[in-house]
Amino acid sequence: MTVVRPAVSSDLPALTDIYNHYVRSGPATFDTTEFTVEQRRTWFSQYAVTGPHRLLVAVEGEDVQGYATSSVFRSKPAYATSVETSVYCRADIVGRGVGSALYRALFEQLATEDLHRAYAGVALPNDASVALHERFGFRAIGTTGEVGRKFGRYWDVRWFERPLP
Repeated sequence: MTVVRPAVSSDLPALTDIYNHYVRSGPATFDTTEFTVEQRRTWFSQYAVTGPHRLLVAVEGEDVQGYATSSVFRSKPAYATSVETSVYCRADIVGRGVGSALYRALFEQLATEDLHRAYAGVALPNDASVALHERFGFRAIGTTGEVGRKFGRYWDVRWFERPLP
């Protein structure tokens, strides 16, 4: 049975492995170089158990299956009631509902915060991610054309917005 809970430091190796898969294999992230666990510690440290910036993991037993985050949308103070969300799942369990479980838990927690909007960017094409975001109430608000270059080609990113709570 999959359980969603706040991430703990012992999850960091698995979280790094999950993320590095997407660094190597596709445009889900525009990072182009894999990270070590030590390099990801700074990223990990920005999340808290409470507050608008969360890092949740889906686990089955001790096995980390994926994670979802809500992060700073933009650094200027007037953006404080907006967050950017993301979800990453292990490649071998994509399509099994783990991403939905993570987003469901994340948005339940964010509903208790003083937040107004959530944003998400999806590199295209990615029908599964578009469908996930639409299922959770996001609507497309625009596409930035050829905004990222990875694997020798340019990628468009469709931006989505969702009201909170």
